[in-house]
Amino acid sequence: MNLIGIFGTSGFAREVGDIALELGHQPLYIARDQAELDAWNFPGNVILESEVDGYREIGFAIGIGENVTRQKVARRFAGQLKFANLIHPSATFGQGQRQIVEARQGVVVCAGVRFTNNIQVGDFGIFNLNATIGHDVIVDEFVNLAPGAHISGNVHIGPRCWIGTGAAINQGQGDTKLHIGADTVIGSGSVVVKACEPNSVYVGIPAKKIK
Repeated sequence: MNLIGIFGTSGFAREVGDIALELGHQPLYIARDQAELDAWNFPGNVILESEVDGYREIGFAIGIGENVTRQKVARRFAGQLKFANLIHPSATFGQGQRQIVEARQGVVVCAGVRFTNNIQVGDFGIFNLNATIGHDVIVDEFVNLAPGAHISGNVHIGPRCWIGTGAAINQGQGDTKLHIGADTVIGSGSVVVKACEPNSVYVGIPAKKIK
C-alpha cells in the first residue's frame, strides 16, 4: 500500500482519505500546526506540515475545500512535492476525458462524478460527490464543485469559483460559452441562466447577484 500525504485534517480531508483508501493508498494527514494536530480524533496517521520534508518521495493531495487556502498550499510547495490526482473508482468519463483529467495535478474527483467529453480541467480542482460536467466545458484551476452541482455544456468556470451544492449552470448558447467569472460563488440550489461577474455571489432561481 503506497503512502499519500493529504494536507488538512477537516471533514473534507477525511473524505479525500477515503478516496485514497479506495485506490489502495494509505493516507498520511498533514496538520497545519500543533493545535490542529492536538484536535485530531480520527483513525489514521497525522504529522505536522513542518515534517513534510521527510516525505518528499511520496505523492500528495490537498484535502482543503476553501479555494484560496488550497491555492496557498499548492504554491507554497510548488516544485518541491509531487501532487497526485485522486479519482474515485465510481467516477465515469466520456471518450478521452479521463486522460485529460489525469494530465493535470492535484485534482480530486469524488464518488459518482460524471465527466462527458471535451472538458478542459485546471490543476487542483475539486469535483465533489455526484457532480456532473457537460461537454465543451472549461473548468479553471482551484475550482470547487460541491456535491450534486451540475454544469451543462459549453460553460467556462473561472479560477477559484465555488459552485454550491445542488446548483445548476445552464448551457452556453451557440459558440458563446456561459461564463462564471473568477472567484465567484454560486449559492447552493441556485440556477444560473446567464453570465456571472467575477468576485461576486449569486443565489436564487434564476441566480441573481447579491454582492
